[in-house]
Amino acid sequence: MPKQSTRIDYGRRIARAMALIAADPARPPSLEAMAEAAAFSPFHFHRLYRELTGETPAETLARERLSRAAAMLVREGLPVAVVAKRCGYGSAAAFTRAFRGAYGVPPAAYRDGGGIGTPIGNPLSPPNREHPGMFEVTIREEPALRLAALAHRGPYAAIGTVYDRLMAWAAPRGLITPEARFIALYLNDPATVPEKDLLSEAGMTVPAGVEGSDGVRILDLPATRVATLVFKGPYAELEGAYTWLYREWLPASGEEPADQPPREDYLNDPRSLPPSEWLTAVMIPLKEPVAA
Repeated sequence: MPKQSTRIDYGRRIARAMALIAADPARPPSLEAMAEAAAFSPFHFHRLYRELTGETPAETLARERLSRAAAMLVREGLPVAVVAKRCGYGSAAAFTRAFRGAYGVPPAAYRDGGGIGTPIGNPLSPPNREHPGMFEVTIREEPALRLAALAHRGPYAAIGTVYDRLMAWAAPRGLITPEARFIALYLNDPATVPEKDLLSEAGMTVPAGVEGSDGVRILDLPATRVATLVFKGPYAELEGAYTWLYREWLPASGEEPADQPPREDYLNDPRSLPPSEWLTAVMIPLKEPVAA
């Protein structure tokens, strides 16, 4: 059985290859470049990558390309041909086939329909965005959490590749368990801060005693009340949930946000499910109520 130190070293090296893929998904690196970044022989790189990450480099690339494409379509309303080119597809037809295969609808229909997701608890199907009062928000106590986190600067839509590197760090340490939660913190408003300057943290819960390394930091979050909206659908569509929470729900709720950033708790595995089935708990930390 491999030594723990060897597993950790392999994970660190695979993370370098992942960073190379994430740097520009529209121009994927060659096998030789990825193998060199990871300091593995090209004859063994693909097998090691697959065994350590659970997917091939091509699958990582496709997932990242389509995630960014969905954001361009639903948030920017760009033409399909433009999105295809920006995301590295050889033609609009090739992009349309790939997008339909993953998201269940052609990219133009996805864009024109404003997405395919809906907050859980909304009985309207398809979701009727003219009736935001149908969204269901719960207020609950969130316990203190200890996160291992990687900082990300840039488009929020690209945080998935940061999670890939976090998983490469966590897996050889035995930290990816059924009890682990995957929680991201979003420090800026994407409507007012340029994409290149957006700050976020890709995090996962870890037990006491775990120490950070290789760029991974330990963040201790205090126990807090949170307003929670559970959204079902692609991550690219989550900004609509934030808009409704801040524009409609929060001013009418009698609550005030606490001095902590909003967070997202990813409730299922995006690698094993189609985007239409992804579940995300969008959480806004709240101040403690003032006694009357």
